[in-house]
Amino acid sequence: MKNKLISALIPAYNEEECLYELYKRVTAVLSKLENYDYEILIINDGSKDKTLEILQELHDKDNHIQYVNLARNYGKEIAMAAGFDYVKGDVVVILDADLQDPPELIPDMISYYEAGYDDIYGRRKSRKGETWLKKTTAKLFYKLLQKSTRVDILKDTGDFRLLSRRAVEALKKYKEQRRYTKGFFALIGFKKKEFLYDRDSRVAGQSKWNYFNLFNLAIEGITSFSNFPLRLSSFLGIIVAAFGFIYIVFLVLKTLIFGEPVRGYPTLLSVIIFLGGIQLLSLGVIGEYLGRIFDEVKNRPLYFVEKYSGDEE
Repeated sequence: MKNKLISALIPAYNEEECLYELYKRVTAVLSKLENYDYEILIINDGSKDKTLEILQELHDKDNHIQYVNLARNYGKEIAMAAGFDYVKGDVVVILDADLQDPPELIPDMISYYEAGYDDIYGRRKSRKGETWLKKTTAKLFYKLLQKSTRVDILKDTGDFRLLSRRAVEALKKYKEQRRYTKGFFALIGFKKKEFLYDRDSRVAGQSKWNYFNLFNLAIEGITSFSNFPLRLSSFLGIIVAAFGFIYIVFLVLKTLIFGEPVRGYPTLLSVIIFLGGIQLLSLGVIGEYLGRIFDEVKNRPLYFVEKYSGDEE
């Protein structure tokens, strides 16, 4: 019987300090799997350091290493989409290049796959090397996302998971420009299995994710899978309008009954500023959704590839 092919799919951006250790540890695990051949597909997401040169060196030394060199930096979400298009495996494991997700857990994931599961995902018991603020904001984000959408997006889970071929084929059908892949994992369904693990610190280098990038990703997650912000704007408008109407009636009755003149320039100015803020907030929410529509209707390609090492074969 022909061996199945397992692919390690690894997006990388400026990870020159991690690649040799990544190659060593992933190869040590995959090469020992019985009844499986393997490939390691690394998506170079427009790196500006020596990531591409190292990938070419590793590919020349070991043909199990393949790489896709994107034409520019598109971001991790698009890089994973490119990986889904180019990966060949019957089984696909998604890893981070910084080795925070231990590749030594892959054999356990394979055992769940062979038991019939299509999506075996890791839930973090602990997150080493991350600040209290990052952990707290991540926890709050997942709570907000779960309460604002009907899609069951799992908390404390990242991209570290094993996918069957049919799960990968399902993910390839999502061609959205503004992507939140963790939500796609939930949307495709199929049989899922959770396992717990401790997330390690980076083996080298520094995280490419700052709080601005994480905030943008949070916005993508909420707006991709929920219209809650739009509804919240509507509710705010109704509440403010109701209070405004009650206040107007109060002022009219006060003037008619007690004959008091309408006063309060500071109060009037505060109300105008408050209402202006609510209006700008609502316009911002509408603009966010309108921007997403604008991006999608243009139907531009998700990415361009400068080179795929597999073409050499």
